[in-house]
Amino acid sequence: MSGAGPKGMQSMKHLMIGMLMAVLAAPAAMADVGVPPTVWSFRTEKLEYRLGKQENSFAWDFDARVGGDEFRLVWKSEGLRIIGGGFAELNNELRFQKPISTFFDAFAGVAASTPDGEPQRYYGSFGVTGLAPQWFEVEAALYLSKYSYVKGRVNYQALITNRLILTPEVIVTMPLADDPARGIAAGGASAELGLRLSYDLIDRSVAPYIGLNYKRSFGGTAKLIRANGQSAEELTGVLGVNFFF
Repeated sequence: MSGAGPKGMQSMKHLMIGMLMAVLAAPAAMADVGVPPTVWSFRTEKLEYRLGKQENSFAWDFDARVGGDEFRLVWKSEGLRIIGGGFAELNNELRFQKPISTFFDAFAGVAASTPDGEPQRYYGSFGVTGLAPQWFEVEAALYLSKYSYVKGRVNYQALITNRLILTPEVIVTMPLADDPARGIAAGGASAELGLRLSYDLIDRSVAPYIGLNYKRSFGGTAKLIRANGQSAEELTGVLGVNFFF
């Protein structure tokens, strides 16, 4: 894995600044169109160190949002950086999100995928996110471009005690088009399974956790990965902490 060169770091810096400025400018823009008073929030789904057989990495998954009951602007960021290397994954998305029922929001936005050493990809994003029966947190999204794909996510917080929480998670990505430059084949799905045990230190605002994360690719995508001399699956231990405020 190549290191994060100046060009890659500069692109990430500009992207992060642009996303942050959009979120910061949102309250004034919403006030101009008569949207009710805004509420800010920041939440991490993952902020963790991953220990693998071949290499270690740092991973994150967070969202920052601003808005009211009828409209929200959301910046989502996910990434994976190899310790001593570059960004193996780097995804940022800006969404306009609106409730469509008591428990679900619909969203539309734009997304950028800009890992090191690979072609950059940009998408229009459309989907729904919310709470399904039995309090499963679910999300289904379509990312449209020349290299379109669909992505689904399901997780569930099982309370062992009031503070000790076990969270299983499943993420499935299904490419709809070949992207040979990235080692992706249409129909060759990738799945990520996680199991994390957290402890709420401060009223659900700070929660350290430990767990396991397993990734595997299938079909043509797995064949392309193996042809490049890499493994199509990976199991890592994780140590992390989540924040919500």
